[in-house]
Amino acid sequence: MNSSSGPTGLYAPTKNLRRIGLVPFVALLFAYCAGGPFSLESMISTSGPGLGLTFLLVVPLLFAVPIALATAEMTTLMPVEGGFYRWSRAALGDFWGFQCGWWNWTGTFLMSAAYGVAMADYLEDWMPVHSRAEHWGVAFVFLLVVAYLNVRGIHLVGNLTLILLLAMSVPLVIFVGLGFRHAQFNPFHPFLPTGTPWQGAFGVGLAIALWSYAGYEQLSTVIEEVENPSRNFPIGLAIVVPLAIGIYVVTLAAGLTALGNWKEWETGYLVTAGRLLGGNVLGTSMFVAAVICNFVLLDSTLLSITRVPLTMAEDGYFHPALAKVSARYGTPVRSIVLSTVFCAALAFFTVPQLIGVYAWTRMATSIETVVSFWQLRRKYPDAPRAFRVGGGMVGAVVVVLAPTLLFGWAMIYSDVATRKWGIVNLVSGPVAYLWVWGRRRVKV
Repeated sequence: MNSSSGPTGLYAPTKNLRRIGLVPFVALLFAYCAGGPFSLESMISTSGPGLGLTFLLVVPLLFAVPIALATAEMTTLMPVEGGFYRWSRAALGDFWGFQCGWWNWTGTFLMSAAYGVAMADYLEDWMPVHSRAEHWGVAFVFLLVVAYLNVRGIHLVGNLTLILLLAMSVPLVIFVGLGFRHAQFNPFHPFLPTGTPWQGAFGVGLAIALWSYAGYEQLSTVIEEVENPSRNFPIGLAIVVPLAIGIYVVTLAAGLTALGNWKEWETGYLVTAGRLLGGNVLGTSMFVAAVICNFVLLDSTLLSITRVPLTMAEDGYFHPALAKVSARYGTPVRSIVLSTVFCAALAFFTVPQLIGVYAWTRMATSIETVVSFWQLRRKYPDAPRAFRVGGGMVGAVVVVLAPTLLFGWAMIYSDVATRKWGIVNLVSGPVAYLWVWGRRRVKV
C-alpha cells in the first residue's frame, strides 16, 4: 500500500452495528472522559487549592488537548471499530497492536471495578453495609445493571447518559451559583499547603489531574457506531475538552470561594459542601449527582472496553465467539458478559488500589496512541484526512512529547505497591502475545 492510499482498507467493517448521532455521542464522550467534578476534592487538600486549580487548567493543555488532537486526526484517517487498538497495530505492527489492546482491556477491568466499588461506597451513606461481601454484592449489582444496558445497545446507553447528565447539571448549576454568590475567599489561596514538600504536593496533584483528563482516545473503539465519524468525532472532542475544564474548575472554585475550608476537602466533600451552602436539599441533590457521575462513568467505560475484545477476535487473537455481534441489539454480547465477569472479580479491592494499578495501563495505551499518530504520519503522509493537527513537524512533536513527559513524571512519583502491580499487568501483555502467537503457529 502506498503512502497516498492510506490504511482505511486494512479492516472490513464490523457487521450488525447500530449508529448514534452527534448529541448522544457527545454525552458518552463527556461521560467517559469527565463524568463530573466529583472525586477531585482530595487534590485540593493534598496539593493546595492554588496548585490544584492550576493543574486543572494547565494539565489538559499539555495532556488532554494533544491526545484529543491525535485522536481526531487518526479518526478521520482510519475510522474503524477498535479505534486506538487498530491504529497501533497499523502503525507499529502486530506485537505492539496486541499490547495496546490487551493492556487497555485488562486495565479497564480495574477501572470498571473501581466505579462499581465507588457506587457501593456512596450507597453506604444511605443504607448500612455490614460486610465486605455485602459491599461487593452492591458493586456487582451495579455492574450487572450496566452490563444489561450495554447489551441492549448503544442507542439506549447514549440516550440514557444524555438524560442523566442533564439531570446531574441541575444541582451543579445551583451549587455554582450559591458558591459565587457567597464568595469571600480567594479560591487560589494558599497556592501550596503549608508544611508539605512541594514534590509530594506536585506529584499527587499531577496524578489526579492526569486521571481526570485521561481517556480522550478511548471511545474511538466505537467509531463505526457513530454517524459520520470523520465529522462527528473531531466535533465531539472539540466540545468535551473545554467543557470538562470549565466544569471541573468552576465547580471547585465556587465551593472554595464560599467556604475556604480547603484542608477539609477529601473525596466526596462536594456533597458536604452542597449541604453547607444549600441545606439538606442541595446536599442530597449533590449526592444524587455524584451517584449519577459514577454511573455514567461505568456505563460508558463498559461500552468502550467491550469493543476491544470484539475487534481483537475479528483479527484472530481471541476466540471467534467474541467477534459475534447480536443481530437484535447490535452489541457484542459475549464480550460484554466476559468483561463484566472480570470486572466483578476485582470489585473486592478499594478504589485507590484499583485506580493506582490501572493508571499504568492507561499511561501505556495513551503513549502508544500518540506514537501511532506519529508513525501513521510517517507511513501515510499524503493519505486523505478530514482533520489534521496543525503546526507541521513541530505540532506533531508536541502532541507526542507533552503527554509522554507528563506520564513519565507520574510514573516516577507513583507509590511502590501500585508500581509493582502496574508493571506486572504490563508484563502480562507480552506473555499473552507469546501464548496467542504459539497457538496460531500450531494451528497453521
